[in-house]
Amino acid sequence: MGKIASAIVAVTLLTSPLLLPVPASAENGQIAAGVVGGLIGGALLGGALAARPAPPPPPVYYAPEPVYVEEPACRLVRERYWDGYGWQFRRVQVCD
Repeated sequence: MGKIASAIVAVTLLTSPLLLPVPASAENGQIAAGVVGGLIGGALLGGALAARPAPPPPPVYYAPEPVYVEEPACRLVRERYWDGYGWQFRRVQVCD
């Protein structure tokens, strides 16, 4: 859309002197009006053609690498023991 508007402004500014020919005269401050008109037209054309900064890149997500941890193979085992009064059972963790 911006390129189309720039092209329309450029064509309008380039063809306007051809459509309305006026004899050149330097009386009563007409040179100042021409300079101001030229500066305003140049500012409009420069603003339309100015390059816009590129948008920032989209965020990128990297999945973390999998982590493999070897845990010791432990298990709970019922163990029978004598406590002095009789046989009791308790659970003991045994790791290989």
